[in-house]
Amino acid sequence: MFDRAVRSKLRSVNGRASQLREDPASPARARRGPDVVVFGQIARDLVLVVDAMPGAHQSADVYQRRELLGGQGANQAVALAQLGMRPVLAAVIGEDQIAQRLLTQAQHDQVDTSAVIRRPDVRTALIVDIVDSSGHWRYLEDIPAGMLLTEDDVRACRHLLLPGRWVSVQLQQPPAAALAAVTLAHRAGCKVVLDGAPDDDCRDALLAMADVLRADAREAGMLAGSAVSTAAEAEKAAAELLRQGPALVALAVEGVGNLVAWPDGCVFLPLTETPVADTTGAGDAFVAGLITALAQDGGAQRAARLAAAAASATVGHPGGRPSLTPKAVQDQLTLLAEGPGR
Repeated sequence: MFDRAVRSKLRSVNGRASQLREDPASPARARRGPDVVVFGQIARDLVLVVDAMPGAHQSADVYQRRELLGGQGANQAVALAQLGMRPVLAAVIGEDQIAQRLLTQAQHDQVDTSAVIRRPDVRTALIVDIVDSSGHWRYLEDIPAGMLLTEDDVRACRHLLLPGRWVSVQLQQPPAAALAAVTLAHRAGCKVVLDGAPDDDCRDALLAMADVLRADAREAGMLAGSAVSTAAEAEKAAAELLRQGPALVALAVEGVGNLVAWPDGCVFLPLTETPVADTTGAGDAFVAGLITALAQDGGAQRAARLAAAAASATVGHPGGRPSLTPKAVQDQLTLLAEGPGR
């Protein structure tokens, strides 16, 4: 856990995104091995942009099409790499040609895929993201059960769980696998990040072992027991969650912004004026920003700002794949510093 002594040692991140990055091809980077383990999902992401969603028995012209490495785990790992971290992805793919293409792309993105499990006779996950001109999306998901992590898959990755290493566990995975990942990471002395809302059956255990909890607006409502629609409601919900174990809690408020809270305080960051093309992947970039700043001893407030900047830098293009260049992140940090947005 982050205790107060550890939190007091967190250095300031100076806000210049370029200082968060390291040459991905650096031999020194490769020798040090991963510093973040991401337990999540990898999928083929097909993004289709239309003017308006068609109704029943209607069609719509696609005016932009993107085929990407996707899935919440892969998106988060790519964002971490773009911010200068060294992520390893623990996920499941099939043994088809699509799977090999996804692995090749992840490796090109400087994501360590040594913990990705290839499952025979199961098709690789596919997510179709249909986005209209207003930024509203619909997902069509083909995620076979065999593409989800199991407890055995998690145990096969236990050699990656070293003291001080960061571990992000996406709670869209089966509860038993998520609980196994968090338990092993916690026992190994890792810093544990929960991404999502824990299943009721293991909620108490997961929260007690977590260092950081992040939830989107829907998940925040699930955690609070009712909709979280204002900054004040988010602050109240975060205070209760902090009492259950995490040292830092980040909750999204739909269409308003993000609250980040810790035992000694909190900060609410309104959404910036960035035009929204697609919110897919914003949460993954947010978590990557939190981890990056905290891992580099940036402090809670600085972590909140980098996380919000990374998320805002992701919503301006269709699809969940992040593009966290130094300029993109710095532009968003500047907008946050200028005050309230939309």
